[in-house]
Amino acid sequence: MTGRPLVLRESNKQSASRSPVHSVGNLGEQVKHTVSEIIAIMRGQNEERERLERSSGKSDTTDSDTAPDFWKDWRWQMQHAIRDLSTFEQVLGIRFERAKREQLQATIEKFPLNITPYYLSLIDVNDYQNDPIFKQAFPSPKELIVEQYELADPLAEDKDSPCSCITHRYPDRVLFLISNTCAMYCRHCTRKRKVGDIDSIPDREEIKKGIEYIRDTPQIRDVLLSGGDPFMLSDEYLDWILTELGNIPHVEVIRIGSRAPVTLPFRVTDGLVHVLKKHHPVWVNMQFNHPKEMTESAQIAVAKLADAGIPLGNQSVLLAGINDCPRIMKELVHQLVRNRIRPYYLYQCDLSEGISHFRTPVAKGIEIMENLIGHTSGFAVPRYVIDAPGGGGKIPIFPNYLLTWSVHKVVLRNYEGMICTYQEPSNYDRIFCNGDCAGCRLQLNISRADESKVVGIAKLLADYDDTTTLIPKDTDRIERRQDDGD
Repeated sequence: MTGRPLVLRESNKQSASRSPVHSVGNLGEQVKHTVSEIIAIMRGQNEERERLERSSGKSDTTDSDTAPDFWKDWRWQMQHAIRDLSTFEQVLGIRFERAKREQLQATIEKFPLNITPYYLSLIDVNDYQNDPIFKQAFPSPKELIVEQYELADPLAEDKDSPCSCITHRYPDRVLFLISNTCAMYCRHCTRKRKVGDIDSIPDREEIKKGIEYIRDTPQIRDVLLSGGDPFMLSDEYLDWILTELGNIPHVEVIRIGSRAPVTLPFRVTDGLVHVLKKHHPVWVNMQFNHPKEMTESAQIAVAKLADAGIPLGNQSVLLAGINDCPRIMKELVHQLVRNRIRPYYLYQCDLSEGISHFRTPVAKGIEIMENLIGHTSGFAVPRYVIDAPGGGGKIPIFPNYLLTWSVHKVVLRNYEGMICTYQEPSNYDRIFCNGDCAGCRLQLNISRADESKVVGIAKLLADYDDTTTLIPKDTDRIERRQDDGD
C-alpha cells in the first residue's frame, strides 16, 4: 500500500478553476485534484509567497506526476497548511451544508485545524468520509461531545510535573515537552489542551529550567523529548537542547517522539539528520497509524534516519474506524519492519476530552493481538498498552496464555489453541536477597552494582524489603479504617 505521495490523484485534465463543487454526501464523479492544483489554491491564499517564488526562478510545473521543488520544502508546507474550512473545501472540491459547516466551525474554534498540503494530498476524495487520513486530520462535531469520564489531562501529566515542561512519573526517566507545535493537529491527540495553544509554547527560560531539573536529578538516565513535535523546532535550537542534555553525565539516552515523518516527511532533511547523528545514542519514535501513511516520501524520510544509525520505533494508536482491524494492523507492522522501524506500542485511546468516537473496547485490541502473536514475526508485534488514567503509567494488556498452574507445572496455550504443560524445576537453589550486593554469590560484574530503590510490585517481591501490602489511598475501606482508628 505504498504509493507516490506527490500526486493526489490522476488528473482528469480539468483545471482547478473549472472543478465542480460537490455537496457532502453526494460526491458522484468528483474531480480528482493534482498536486499542481493544490499548489495553485495554496498560492491563492498567499500571493506574496507566489511573487517570491517567481522572483527566485522556481519552476511552476503542471505535470501531475511531478511536484515542484518547493513542494518538498517543509517550511513551504508549514506556511501553506490548511487552517480553515474554505480552503479545505476549495482544495478537495467539496462544499459542506450550512448546518454541518456551522458545527465544524464551532469544533475548530475549540480544537484548531491544521493540515499540511502533503498529508491532505493523501486523502481519497471519492470516499473521503471513510478515509483514514481524513479522519485523523479533519475535525468532527463529535469532538464537542465530552463524556463525564473524560479529562483535559487524562494522564495527570501536569500533576507529575516538578517544573515547567517536565513530567517525572517513572523512577529513571522523564518526559520533556520542548514544543507545542505540530505539522498537523491530530484529532485524537491526548494533549489537545496544549497543542496549538500559544499560551503553552515553552520559551528558552522554561527549557533551561527543565534542563536544570534533569541535571539536578541524578537518577534520570533517559529523557524523552516530546510536545507538540520536537522536529518542528529549528535544527539549531534542537541541537542546543541535545547538546545541553548530552553534557549531563547521568543522561544515558535521549528519545524523540515525532510524527513529522508521517505528516511532513520533508522535515527530515540532511541538516536535521546531521544534528541527530552528533548526539548518539538518540532514538526516534514515530506514529504511523495506517499502512496508507507509508508513502514513498515517508519511506525516504525514515531511511535517512535509519541510515544515520538512529534506532526507530513506532507507537500506533488504536482508532475506531481507522485501524481497528487485524488485517490493517498486520499490514501496518509489516510495512514498518520492512522500513527498519520496530513496532513498539499499540496504544488504547486515552480518555482525553472529545475523542470518545475514536475509542474502541479493549476487547478489540486483544483481538488484534491474538491475530499478531504467533501469526507474524515476534519483533513485528507491538506491546498493547493502556496509559492508565490519573498517571498510573503504561499497563501492558495481553491475551491469556497462562491458563493455570500448580507447584510442579504450569498450563499454557499457544496462538493455535494448543494446550501444553511446562514442568517446573524439582530443585531450585534460590538466591535469598537481603540487599547485601557485596556478599552476593551472583557475578555482579556491572559498573553500577548498587542497591536501587524498589517501588510498587517490585517492592513486594524484594526479600530485603519488609513491605507486605500495597494499600491504595482514598478508598471507602481505607476511610472506614481511619474512622475506626485503625
